[in-house]
Amino acid sequence: MSNTTNCRVCNGTVGEFFDFGRQPLSDAFVEPGADPAQEFFYRLAVGVCGSCAMVQLMEEVPRDRMFHEAYPYHSSGSAVMRAHFEELAKRLLTTELAREDPFVVELGCNDGVMLKALADAGVRHLGVEPSGGVADVAALKGVRVRKSFFEEQTAREILAEDGPADVIYAANTLCHIPYMGSILAGVKALLHPGGVFVFEDPYLGDIIARTSFDQIYDEHFFFFSASSVRAMAAAHGLELVDVERLPVHGGEVRYTLAHAGARTPSDAVAALVAEERAAAIDDPATLRAFGERVLRIRTDLVALLRRLREEGSVVVGYGATAKSATVTNFCGIDTDLVAYVCDSTPAKIGRLTPGAHLPVREPAAFAAPYPDYALLFAWNHADEIMAKEQAFRDAGGRWIRYVPDVHVV
Repeated sequence: MSNTTNCRVCNGTVGEFFDFGRQPLSDAFVEPGADPAQEFFYRLAVGVCGSCAMVQLMEEVPRDRMFHEAYPYHSSGSAVMRAHFEELAKRLLTTELAREDPFVVELGCNDGVMLKALADAGVRHLGVEPSGGVADVAALKGVRVRKSFFEEQTAREILAEDGPADVIYAANTLCHIPYMGSILAGVKALLHPGGVFVFEDPYLGDIIARTSFDQIYDEHFFFFSASSVRAMAAAHGLELVDVERLPVHGGEVRYTLAHAGARTPSDAVAALVAEERAAAIDDPATLRAFGERVLRIRTDLVALLRRLREEGSVVVGYGATAKSATVTNFCGIDTDLVAYVCDSTPAKIGRLTPGAHLPVREPAAFAAPYPDYALLFAWNHADEIMAKEQAFRDAGGRWIRYVPDVHVV
């Protein structure tokens, strides 16, 4: 490890363990004919803190470049994720929100999929969402939304207007935010003495075990583990009191924090910390070995795509995901290797993918006619997608996967 920076959680020294090179903003889809000089690039490198074990990006991309009026991701786009959030809402209604006049705040509520279920049940709520377009979608569903970034000052304003929150929740949001000190100070100020802060994000242990390197992109600044979250919470007067493994998005953990001393931590916390210690997931040697596997995947994937091109096979991408930007740009995948990417997000259709400039086409294009192979960028929704696209398999189509290694199914 040569390059270092200061940890955004504890100010310790972060040592770099892998560099993905020059990368574009993962959700900045390009208009055909746009000036290439206007596209923003940065260096995507990842490191680990020697003090608190927090894995994080070495360089921060300005938040206003990533989260804005035109931010294209909608949480409701997947039936699996809709069911996931609705199930959580039902659970909260019978546990943490089963008290008189409860109040819940969601950080990064996106299009309101989780809060709508609580709003329909009559729960006082507030979504804090800086991306104006998706915030407007949430508001149209009857969800109360504040268009802003969440930080300590935001929390104090919400406290003055609405009182303390029984539940503060965030899904696939906290890992996006480098200024963690202000976030957790805000959580501590806003959280009811007996309340909980629940958040779920991609799990470092799964990223390492599965070599799911495309989870590393501009919007994912932190890569949490039970060990690093426990240390992070303790530094801000909070305590990690529960963890729950989740199968969504390629492997996540739902962390529950409370005010220090307010609750007894569950056995699951100690068990996951012990599992992480046994696997040495934050050890520099483990992380360097992860980097070696990433390089092997790049070699294998590019070799496969080149061979298929030489054989005259047509390969298209499936899912113009944010994480596919890491794959296409790190591997140098262009239209010579992948003809286009199909995606159902209206804001992406007709544009080009960031950096690699693969055309994004509507879902109907996938079957007109079917390609020989489909490179599955949205692999975290593989079961849902493959079931929906059974006709592609019936027509002789094959899927290309690259997590945990390159293989054809």
